[in-house]
Amino acid sequence: MSVIGKRLKEARSRLGLSQERLGILAGIDEMSVSARMSQYERGVHTLGYPLAERFAEVLEVPVEYLYAKDDATAELLLYFHRLSAKDKARVVEIAKNIDLEK
Repeated sequence: MSVIGKRLKEARSRLGLSQERLGILAGIDEMSVSARMSQYERGVHTLGYPLAERFAEVLEVPVEYLYAKDDATAELLLYFHRLSAKDKARVVEIAKNIDLEK
């Protein structure tokens, strides 16, 4: 399974969406949605960035989440995405001040 396929499956499962429903909500034609979604999740077909953006919007995740290779980064992106602009700025400031050499 590809990274994007894994993240699509995780996010849609979290929302309780079927592959077909996610595809329809993202604007994929109903005649081909089932096969296409299965192929995206299995990594058979590559997902273009514009469609990835539509999936991210439907799934309420940042598009970067779909490309995150490791689980910790993906999880961090989900938490960061849900923060207010003020809290995002605070997190960035905290991260800047962490001494990475410890």
